Amino acid sequence: MADSRTGLGRRGEQLAAEALQRHGYRLIARNWRCSHGEVDLVFEREAHLHFVEVRTRRGRSYPTPEQTLTARKRARMELVARSYLGAHAVGQQLNWQLSFVALAIDAAGRLQRITFYPTLDDEPLELA
Repeated sequence: MADSRTGLGRRGEQLAAEALQRHGYRLIARNWRCSHGEVDLVFEREAHLHFVEVRTRRGRSYPTPEQTLTARKRARMELVARSYLGAHAVGQQLNWQLSFVALAIDAAGRLQRITFYPTLDDEPLELA
């Protein structure tokens, strides 16, 4: 089960990266880790860094990808982003934000949707 979940997660990250790149985002890092956790994707666009959490769900499983982004996960995302900024001496040169991509894949493995939240509280953008 863990292997299939890992595979699904990696596929979701790849699909999210490709979709964001098609929309003008430049991939900076993938699966960056620190003592606070991991950021799935780091993108740059128009002098903004986006620290992107990707959540993928298969079929009509509950909860939805959006429902899995808890307050605790948001807080951890911020800690990881701040660690990344410090480790890369980015400091205040660029604006940054926490972003989220939700993917739904049907039971047959076909992509149903990719929804991008440029910031965690933004209105979503449908990428696919």
